[in-house]
Amino acid sequence: MKVEKSCGAVVFTELNGQRKYAIICSSEGFYGFPKGHMEANETEEQTALREIKEETNLDVTLLDNFRTTTQHTFVKNGEERLKKITYFIGHYDNQKFAKQEDEISDISLMDFEEAINKIQFDDTKGVLKKVEDYLNNNT
Repeated sequence: MKVEKSCGAVVFTELNGQRKYAIICSSEGFYGFPKGHMEANETEEQTALREIKEETNLDVTLLDNFRTTTQHTFVKNGEERLKKITYFIGHYDNQKFAKQEDEISDISLMDFEEAINKIQFDDTKGVLKKVEDYLNNNT
């Protein structure tokens, strides 16, 4: 089975003392986090930073000591594949995001409850829950 590797981050900022997550909506209508395929000679962190910049135009700082992964199978061109996604936590201040027109239909700032209710996939919800727990206990 062919394996595809992607990296990204759960991106957040603080507004008026509240944590807000930058949630993207893909052109297919799925809510989640900026992420994408690794390119040759990139580290996971470099991939995450590049994909965040491409999809949201944000320059983020990745928090140390957080890394989580998900994986799922899917079919592409009649072939079953395994998708492995590594997520980090990205923080930004005082920037305006801009969506990558050909891949992203919308970017919204949401608090945890809004985000967890918009995200359709359980594994993506699980990533957000891990991030929320981490930030509540380590910042």
